[in-house]
Amino acid sequence: MPEQMPPIENLLLRLIADSHNVPLVIQVGALLLSVLLGWLLVRLLSPRVARLEDSWAAGAAGIRTVGLPFAILGCTWVLRELLGLRQSELHLLNLAIPLLTALVIIRLLVHVLRYTLKSGETLKNWERSISWVIWIAVALHVAGVLPRVRAALDTVSFEAGAHRFSLMTLLEALTVIISAVILALWASQFIESRLMRVPNMDLSLRMALTKVARTFLLVLAVLFALPAVGIDLTVLSVFGGALGVGLGFGLQKIASNYVSGFIILLDRSVRIGDMVTVDNKYGQVSQINTRYTLLRALDGTESIIPNEMLISQTVINHSFSAPDIRVGLPIQVSYSSDLDKVRELMIAAARSHPRVAQGGSEEPKVYLHEFADSGINLELSVWIKDAEEGQFSLRSDLYWAIWKLFREEGIEIPFPQRVVHLVPEKSA
Repeated sequence: MPEQMPPIENLLLRLIADSHNVPLVIQVGALLLSVLLGWLLVRLLSPRVARLEDSWAAGAAGIRTVGLPFAILGCTWVLRELLGLRQSELHLLNLAIPLLTALVIIRLLVHVLRYTLKSGETLKNWERSISWVIWIAVALHVAGVLPRVRAALDTVSFEAGAHRFSLMTLLEALTVIISAVILALWASQFIESRLMRVPNMDLSLRMALTKVARTFLLVLAVLFALPAVGIDLTVLSVFGGALGVGLGFGLQKIASNYVSGFIILLDRSVRIGDMVTVDNKYGQVSQINTRYTLLRALDGTESIIPNEMLISQTVINHSFSAPDIRVGLPIQVSYSSDLDKVRELMIAAARSHPRVAQGGSEEPKVYLHEFADSGINLELSVWIKDAEEGQFSLRSDLYWAIWKLFREEGIEIPFPQRVVHLVPEKSA
């Protein structure tokens, strides 16, 4: 015997049928009263929401987004229950409650998505998809055909061992899993915002705790979502074994990069903001993600470095223990130059630059390297504390200043010369 379809209860047709009755006017008044009460309630709570802005900005924004429709929904539900004590036909309020509920859910989910995901085309697609799905479900509920749609989807089923899966079960599982994942991402984003405000904790440690919390919450969300819709976790044992084999072979590199990412964040050998050289690429570490590290060069280009390379290869960290780095500028002067005067001019040019550190062991110095063929090779050694600003402009400024001082003092910078001796021919 085929399963009997549930009866159709069309709320909209019932409302049209009661359009000439006096109780409808009472319901319209109750709905308007709900709007007024909800607006007043939001106005009364707005000072407390403003005080919440400093400690939890995302929560305050969410209350502003969902507060008014949620307050109207609550007032409408209370008034419907009170009117239900005197009259049984409340079709307008029965229609308003699912519409307000849909509006609250849409606004809440959109706010959570905007707080969790970055703005972009993907976020807009998610917002549109969620809105369409919810409004279609509300339309089916209002038309009274939603129970029949559910029953029809439940008839399309298949069995896997002792378990029966229907199309309705899969849709419910998908909805619950997506909702649980979004909630987990929102919770991880909340934890990250709290951890980033801890001033006495190292940034790499905060990032590591954030990544661990996000991974743990996502796994926990899936483990709780599947049993919630009646899917036994033991069914996934075969899939888990296949996934383990895949990780051992095809996904070995990906798994290695993920593990390496956690190791980097925990041992703090490479931190955000460090100036490093890896694989002949020099730049500042701008992001440390679970799979890769983003290295931003001084010319603006960004290199995606797999985390495994930062573990298995030699990494030159120019700011690991201290942010100071040494910069050497080679300069050649002629043999006729006064070297003491040359040293004074080069040190004066270095001291005039605001980026050059001065005092103690970081005082600018001039070293004599060698006596070359065309002149004397010297090197100006300076220390800087802002390696992230690069060295190109610093070298250019110092060379300009040295050139100007040399021209004023008559110091010659030699260039390669060749002396040719002409031997006269002997007369016969």
